[in-house]
Parts: sequence; C-alpha cells; structure tokens
Amino acid sequence: MSETLQEGKKAPAFDLPASGGVNVSLKGLKGKPFVLYFYPKDDTPGCTVEACEFGSGFPAFEKLGVPVYGVSPDSVASHLKFIKKFNLPFTLLADEDHAVAEAYGLWVEKTMFGNTYMGVQRATFLVDAEGKLAKIWPKVKPEGHAQEVLEAIKQL
Repeated sequence: MSETLQEGKKAPAFDLPASGGVNVSLKGLKGKPFVLYFYPKDDTPGCTVEACEFGSGFPAFEKLGVPVYGVSPDSVASHLKFIKKFNLPFTLLADEDHAVAEAYGLWVEKTMFGNTYMGVQRATFLVDAEGKLAKIWPKVKPEGHAQEVLEAIKQL
C-alpha cells in the first residue's frame, strides 16, 4: 500500500460507474462517512465471504448512516450478477482500468500457483465526512472483517 495513504490524510479522489446505474465519487460523498472496500474479483471464495458479511451487517451500517461500497476491476455487468446471486444490499463500483486501486496503492504483483500477475490487494478504508481516511485495514482477511469495520465506525 502507498506510503502516502495514512489515517488522517485526504482519501484519493475517485469517480466510478456503480451497480446502481450512476457514478459514485469521493466529491459526491462528501459530508458523510462511508466504507470503501477493495476486493480482487466478483464471485470468488474470499470475495464472496467478505461481500456476504458486509451484506449481513448492512442494516447495522445503514442504522449508523454509513454506506458501504465494494470496488473491484470487474465490470458493472459482472457486479450486477454478483449482487443478484448473493442478494447484496450495497453498491459495487467498477474500477475496470484499476486506476483507483492504483491511487490507493492496491494494484500489486501477486502470485498464485507459481504464476505472477497484477491484481487488487484486499483492503478497506473508512472515510470520514471530510473525505479523510479515518481508518485503514491493509491486507484484509475476509472472515469477520465487516464486524471489525462496524466496531470502528461506532468509535467515530
């Protein structure tokens, strides 16, 4: 993750197509805190666990007034299938050229089965109402993560 991304610093700007049919941007979200979580790929085991946990906890996030946005390099069409398959109640953002993942320092070299490739490192950011990074979770483990984020929001 980028050295410039630190808690208390301004979140990198973004403007991405969303599963809801409109674009979502940092500028458009100013004035309310939100969760931005980056994940590698729709409908894969770890990503599904993470998405479903955020989905299960969504009413608690809603009650606190903190929307959740998932970001991956998948297309909006892929996101819509993923949302439908798992009944996800939050918005997914399509970072198809991975520019936002790069801005957040999450487009990294990965290795699987001896093959090296570029992909998204799983991480989560809690952005405050002023657009600053209130909390950063680098290299997230999917199981139990949504609850961890929820607890942090309660501390805001």
